[in-house]
Amino acid sequence: MDLPTIFSASGPLARAFDGYHVRHEQIEMAQAVAQAIHDASTVVLEAGTGVGKTAAYLVPSLLEGGKVIVSTGTKALQDQLFHRDLPAVRAALAVPVKVALLKGRSNYLCWHHLNGANQDAMLSTRQEVKDLGLINRFIHLSPTGDKAECPTVPEHATIWARVTSTRENCLGSECKHYTDCFVMKARREAQDADVVVVNHHLFFADLMLREEGVPELLPNAQTVIFDEAHQLPDTATLFFGDSVSTAQLLDLLRDALATGQTQARDGAKWNDVLAPLDRATRDLRLCFGPQTQRLAQPQLGTAHPLHAALLTLREALSEVRDALESQADRSPDLAQLQRRAHALMQRLSAWGAPERANEPELCWVDVGTHGLQLHRTPISVADVFRRQRLGLTDNAFESDENPGNEAGPDTDEAKNEVPRRAWIFTSATLAVKNDFTHFTQALGLEDAHCQAWSSPYDYPTQAMLYVPEGLPPPSAANHTEALVESALPLIRANRGRAFVLCTSHRAVQRAADHLKKLFDQGGDPFPVMRQGDAPRTTLLDDFKRAGNAVLVGSHSFWEGIDVKGDALTLVVIDKLPFAPPDDPVLAKRLELLEQEGGNPFMEHQVPQAIIALKQGAGRLIRSETDRGVLMIGDVRLIEKPYGKRIWQSLPPMKRSRKEDEVVAFLSTL
Repeated sequence: MDLPTIFSASGPLARAFDGYHVRHEQIEMAQAVAQAIHDASTVVLEAGTGVGKTAAYLVPSLLEGGKVIVSTGTKALQDQLFHRDLPAVRAALAVPVKVALLKGRSNYLCWHHLNGANQDAMLSTRQEVKDLGLINRFIHLSPTGDKAECPTVPEHATIWARVTSTRENCLGSECKHYTDCFVMKARREAQDADVVVVNHHLFFADLMLREEGVPELLPNAQTVIFDEAHQLPDTATLFFGDSVSTAQLLDLLRDALATGQTQARDGAKWNDVLAPLDRATRDLRLCFGPQTQRLAQPQLGTAHPLHAALLTLREALSEVRDALESQADRSPDLAQLQRRAHALMQRLSAWGAPERANEPELCWVDVGTHGLQLHRTPISVADVFRRQRLGLTDNAFESDENPGNEAGPDTDEAKNEVPRRAWIFTSATLAVKNDFTHFTQALGLEDAHCQAWSSPYDYPTQAMLYVPEGLPPPSAANHTEALVESALPLIRANRGRAFVLCTSHRAVQRAADHLKKLFDQGGDPFPVMRQGDAPRTTLLDDFKRAGNAVLVGSHSFWEGIDVKGDALTLVVIDKLPFAPPDDPVLAKRLELLEQEGGNPFMEHQVPQAIIALKQGAGRLIRSETDRGVLMIGDVRLIEKPYGKRIWQSLPPMKRSRKEDEVVAFLSTL
C-alpha cells in the first residue's frame, strides 16, 4: 500500500482516528521522509501547526523497517509519542514492530539509593518521609521504575533526588542490584526494539558521553528522527561543552562525609579532610557581589579573586580525591566517590585552560544567588556535530573514563562500523520565510534537503494579529504595566481564556501582580495563574478547568503546550523574544560573525527571535475550528525595518492595530 492510499479518506489512518482529515501537506512530508530513509540522506522538514508531522514521520518509518530512533525535545512529548501516538499508528498499520521508551537514568528509581534513603534517619521533612513510604510501595508494583508512573508522589518532590541515580553516583556493574536495575532493563529493551523513543538530552548523552546512553543504540539505527528539532543547537551546545558547579562539589562533600563515616570510619578524619574543600567551595561565591551575573573569562581580568580561589579549590579537591582513593577498595561507593572527585578535578583544571585546537570555545561563569557554575562552551557545534553525524570520531571530546563501569562495545570493529543512516530533522519552527540557513549552519547540515509546508488552517479567517497603538518601547520601565493595561479590554471581551507569555521571569511577576490589581479594582472574575505557583501540568489542568482564567508564564509555556478549543482564544506576548544581552556565548558568537564580515543582528539574532516567536504564536490555533487573537506588545514589530521580516514569518493572520476591531472579533468567540 502506497503512502497516498494510507493517508487517504478510506485508508487505515482514516479508519483508526475519529475526525481524520486528509492533508496533502502531510502526504508530501511522509513521502519526503520515506525518500530520505530509502536514500539514507539528511532532510530538514518544517511542518506548520496542523500538518500532522508525527504521523508523517511515523508511518514511513514503521513501514520501511530497520531500527528507528525518535528523539523529542521534552519528556512530555516523549511520553505522548510512546503511550499514545506510536501505538495508535502501529495498530492502524498493523505492523509487528517492537517499541521501547528510554529516558535518562535520573527518571528511574534506583534500588541502591532507595535502600540508602530508607536507612537515613535524617530526612529533612515529614513530607519526604511520607513520599518515601509511597515510593517503597510503588517500586514493588512497577515493572519499569519510571517515576513518571508514580502518581502519588509529585514530579517535583525533593525525595526523588535521594532515590534515583545520576551519571556521577551510579555504581554501574559493581552495584549488587545491577541485574535488577531499572535503567539497565530499559536499555536492554531499547537494544531489542525496532523503534526507540528518547529525548534530545539522552540522545546527545549517548552520542558524546557513551556511558549515559545505550552504547549499542545509535550505531545500530538506520533512521534517526528529531522532533522539535529547533531545540537541537542549544542542546548540542550543552553536551559538547562541559561545566562544574558549586552544587556538584557540595553534593560530593555530603556523600563523601556520609559514606566515609559509615564505610571507612577508621580510614580518615573525614570532617577534617572535607572541611577545606567545603570552605573553598563556598568562597567561590564570595568572589562576586550580591547580584547574579554571567561573565566571560576575559571580563574577569587577571587580578580577579576567582583565580586564586580556584587554585585553593583545586588543591582542596585533590586532597579529598587522594583520601577517597586510599579507601576506594573498601566499597563500591567509595570507589565511585573517588571517580566523581577525579572527574570534577578534570573539569576544574580544564576551565580557563587554552582552547582545544580548531574548536573555538568560551570559558565563562554563571553567578547565581547562592552558588555558581563554571562553563566551557563551544562557540559553534556545527563541525563536531557534522563529524558525529557522518560517522567520524572526534577524539577531543571522547571520554577516557566510564564512570558507570558499564560494559559497552570496545572493539575496533564496533568503533569503526558506520552504517548508512537517514537523519530527519523536523519542527513547526525551523525556517525564516522558508530560509533554513540559520538552522542548517548551526548544526553543519549543509548537505540536507530542506522543505517546508504551511499550516492547512485558515488563519485569515480564524485568527487576528494585533499590535496595540501607543505602547511604550519594550525597554521602558513601565512597559509591562502598559502591556497589561492595553490587554485588559481584550481579556474582558474574551472572558479570560488567555495566556500572557513573557520573555523574563521578572516580567511574569510584574504582569501577574498588575493583572490581579486591575481585576480587583474592576471586580473582574478572572483567576490569575502564574508560572511557578504550581507544576506546569497542574497549572494547565487548572486553567482548562476554570474556563475563564489568565495564565501568565515565561519560556516553559512558549512551546509544547496544546490547548484546543474555546479554553484558549487570546495569546498576549510581551516582547519580541531576543536572546538576553548578558549571554557571554551569544556575545562571542556575534563577535566572531562580525569579524567574518557578517551582520550579527540580521543573520543570527533576528532569525532566533523569529523561531522563538513562532513557537509562542503557535499556542493559539491548534485545530481547524480554533479561533483567536495574538497580541504582541512590541512596537518594534511595526516601527523597525526588521519588523516586517518578523511578522511575515508568522502565519498569515488578519492584522489590526485598532482595539475596537479586536474587541469586536473576540466578542464573537
